[in-house]
Formats: sequence, C-alpha cells, structure tokens
Amino acid sequence: MKVILSRKGFDSEFGGYPSPILPNGQMISLPIPDQNEELRYSDVMAGDLACYDLMRDLMPSIKSSNERIDLSNDFGCHLDPDIFKNAIHREPNWRPLFGQVDAAQGHLQKQDVRRDDLFLFFGSFRKTRNDDGKLAYDPHEKEMHVIFGYLQIGDIIKVDQKFDVPEWMSYHPHANNARKSNETNTIYVARDHLSWSESLPGAGRFIFSDRLVLTKRGYSKSKWALPDCFKEAKISYHKKPWKDGYFKSAGRGQEFVIMDNNGVEEWARNKIEESQIDR
Repeated sequence: MKVILSRKGFDSEFGGYPSPILPNGQMISLPIPDQNEELRYSDVMAGDLACYDLMRDLMPSIKSSNERIDLSNDFGCHLDPDIFKNAIHREPNWRPLFGQVDAAQGHLQKQDVRRDDLFLFFGSFRKTRNDDGKLAYDPHEKEMHVIFGYLQIGDIIKVDQKFDVPEWMSYHPHANNARKSNETNTIYVARDHLSWSESLPGAGRFIFSDRLVLTKRGYSKSKWALPDCFKEAKISYHKKPWKDGYFKSAGRGQEFVIMDNNGVEEWARNKIEESQIDR
C-alpha cells in the first residue's frame, strides 16, 4: 500500500489564509476558490454554518487568481477532496471522491498509484475561538500543517467525454464538461470500508487532535516531526528532506507519494484508527 500525503485546501496562495479548526475540534478544509464552478461557498456546510458565513467572520476578502477579492455569497468553490457526507445535499449512492488532472495526475500515474493505496489529506490550519459571538483566529495559536482526512482508493475512473457520469457524481468539479475534455482528468472513488478494517469507512474527515499535527512544535509549518520510519522511505519531491531534527516538506507539488514502506503504512493506519472520525 502506497501512502500519499496530499496537500489540499486554503493556504497563503489559494484563498489567502489557513483553514479553521473550530472550537469544537471540527477541521474545516476550505475548498479553494474557483469562479467557474456552479457550487458556491454558501452551498457548502462547515459545521452548523455555511462556509460563506464562517469565512465572512474570519476574513471579508479572499485570494483568487493572485488578487484579493471581496467575498460574496455567490463565490464559486472547488469542493475537492469531497470526503464529508454532510457538506452538501447528496444523491443516493454517493461515495467520497477526489479528482486530479494535468501534471499532478501525471505524477500519481508515474508513481503507479492504484486501488487500495491511501491518500492522507493535509493542509494549513489554525485554531479559532468564539469572540463576542463571532468566529476569530486564536491570537495565541500559530498556523500549522495538519492531517484532516483520508481516502483509500476503491476505483480509479478516467472521466472523459466517453464516460457517462452517474447522477450521484455529477456535481463534482472533475465531472464537468470542461474537465472531461482533458484526457488526464481522473476521479478516485473511496472504498466502502478500509481494506484492513471493515468497521471503518473508506474515507473520512477527522476531529482535531495533536496526533494529527505534522508541524514540529515551535517551528514553521513546513518543518515536520515525523517518526524514524520516514528516514528510510522513498518520498516523491523529497531528495534530502531531513535537516537538524526535522523533516522539511517540499514547497512544490500537491501529492507526496511514499513508496511501499511497512513502517509508514503502520504509521498511516494508526493515524486513522487512533483518531476520531467526524460523523
């Protein structure tokens, strides 16, 4: 089983600020902005609020196409990975999905990513607090890289003009006609349950805990605390990542593929089994 550390959601380039960790521990990976999408931030639920309402509390503007734009309730977003059932209205038979295209998909294909390989999704997060009835970033907490969810691959689908998109999948950004014209366009569909545990779903979003934090305490977010098993692992985009007491994660690339490594596989399985899945 390959483990893929997949960087997703808001950061300084896409969106312009970190995704929030809510006071109740829910981690809301904010979908990156895309005005060409039909799905709006006002359509996507983040806990008890729509993403739009939560984002208005945190920041009145959004970074899109390298400029700051005032956020409106009809601002489009790219909901991907889509691993939380209650994020939007679902058609029957919905399954968690993740789409990829162009160079990033070429990288996954080159690394021979296939059925039963495991995505661990991470992103830039910061804790929040309630401040006079309004959500705000906690001034005492720093931005950090955190694993917020996972998806074990059940099916890999080339979604091109020949593919008849089922109704339950039709909302997904990688199922639209624009991306179907791209021959690299691919959707990864989650297994019904994990290959090593029938009691756990094949994809899910986590409730925050310290065990999910990648960033080494006291360091900048891209400097990670990882176990020794990673020192022997072959990781795409990382030739010599180990520095003085930390793992320096690459600034480029979305998917860091870890070739078959028993220690890393056990680490990844433990992350899922020992974490609370947001139901």
